[in-house]
Amino acid sequence: MNFNRATFIHAEFHSAVTPNLLNYDAAQLTGFFADIGEKPFRAKQLLRWMHQCGEADFSNMSDLAKSLREKLAACARIEAPRIASDATAADGTRKWLIDVGNGNAVESVFIPEANRGTLCVSSQAGCALDCKFCSTGKQGFNRNLTTAEIIGQLWIANKALGATSKGERVVSNVVMMGMGEPLANFDNVVAAMRLMLDDNAYGLSRRRVTLSTSGIVPAIDRLRDACPVALAVSLHAPNDALRDVLVPINRKYPLAELLAACRRYLDKAPRDFITFEYVMLDGVNDSVEQARELIALVRDVPCKFNLIPFNPFPQSGFKRSPREAIRRFAETLLAAGLVVTTRKTRGDDIDAACGQLAGKVDDKTRRTRRVVEIQPC
Repeated sequence: MNFNRATFIHAEFHSAVTPNLLNYDAAQLTGFFADIGEKPFRAKQLLRWMHQCGEADFSNMSDLAKSLREKLAACARIEAPRIASDATAADGTRKWLIDVGNGNAVESVFIPEANRGTLCVSSQAGCALDCKFCSTGKQGFNRNLTTAEIIGQLWIANKALGATSKGERVVSNVVMMGMGEPLANFDNVVAAMRLMLDDNAYGLSRRRVTLSTSGIVPAIDRLRDACPVALAVSLHAPNDALRDVLVPINRKYPLAELLAACRRYLDKAPRDFITFEYVMLDGVNDSVEQARELIALVRDVPCKFNLIPFNPFPQSGFKRSPREAIRRFAETLLAAGLVVTTRKTRGDDIDAACGQLAGKVDDKTRRTRRVVEIQPC
C-alpha cells in the first residue's frame, strides 16, 4: 500500500516514536514543515541548528518562535545514534563504535592529517557482498542504516572533535568506505550525502565526499544522475576470473560492464578521474604481470590507483604483500603513466585500518569456514 507524505507524518505523530528529523534532507524537511503548517524557510533554520550547531534540543533554538519550538518538541525529535565505545590510536586515528540497536553496531573512523581530517562512514550493519579480504563480510548482512544513522556519524564526529557553531570544522572530507556497500542502501546514503553537501548543513564540496563501491553497475548510473560525488571503485583484480573470487559481485557485473559504467559516470563527476582501490594480497594479485594486465584493463578509463596494504584479521586466509612487492607493482603502474598512491596504514592498533572494521567478530555468514586458495594468474 502506498502512503502520501501527509499520511506518513500523521501516522508517525500518533505512534509511540516521533519522527527523527536527522533522517530528513533539505527537501524532506521542507515537506515536513509544510505538513505541520509552517513556512519552508524553517527547514533551513533547523538544518543549521541540527548540523552546524550540533543542537538536538528544540528549546535552545533561539531564532525559532517559542510556539514552534513547543510544537516541534511535541511532534518530532533529533536523535543521533548512541556511542558504544570511543578509542584513539597512537597515530591519532579515532574510532567510534555506534550502537544501532538489536545487537547491531557499526564503526566510523576519523583520520587526522596535516591538511585535512577524513571521516570514514559506514552505510550498513554488516555486508552481503562477502569480499574475501574484508572482515565486515564475516558478519553477514544485518540491515541498512537509516539516514539518521549515516549522517549521525558525522554529527557525532563533529561534536566529539570540537567543531563549533561558527562553521569551524575538523572533518573536511568524508569517505563512504566504512562497513557495508553504500550503493546497496541507495536512498538513505544519497539523502545523507545531500546533507553533507548542503550549505545549511555541512557544506562539503562534491570533490570532498567520496563514495566507494564494489561495483553495482545500475546504482552507479543512478548515482551519476542523483548525487554525483567523487567515485572510488574496489577493483582488487586485473581480470574477471580472479575478481569473481575476491569480489563476488563481479559475477553479476563483470569488469567490462563496470568499467563502462565508470566511463559514463565521468560525464557528471566532480573529478575527472575514477579512483581504483586495490588491496595488495601476497601471492594473489600483486605480481608485475598482474600490474601489466591491470594497465591494459583500464587504458580507456581516466583513473588513479590507491594501493592498500592488506590489513589482517583472524581467519582471513590472506597475507599482506611484502613492501618490495608493493613497490614493484606501483612502479610498473607509474611507468605506464598512471597516477598511483600507496595508502598509509592508520589505526591498526585499534582495528580501525582499512578492511579491519568489525574485525573481531565471529563468522556469521553461515558459509563453510574455509581458506580460499587462489593461484596467481
